[in-house]
Amino acid sequence: MKICNLPLKSSYTEKEASQTLGISLTRLHLLLDENVFNDGSERPHEVLLQSSDLVLLGFWNRSRANPKVVRMPKRA
Repeated sequence: MKICNLPLKSSYTEKEASQTLGISLTRLHLLLDENVFNDGSERPHEVLLQSSDLVLLGFWNRSRANPKVVRMPKRA
């Protein structure tokens, strides 16, 4: 994983997170909207992320629909 080769920081800006993950800022926002801010609330203007957040975002970025994996439903 790309993140393992970089020094850990206490927090990452959205731009730093997208660069670390090797994805666009638009893709990062889409992942956040689909997996975190999916209860109808708006995503904050600026989100600070921790290294553990990057691990989850990296997983969500690579995951595909799989009938053997039960995904959490979107919040209503």
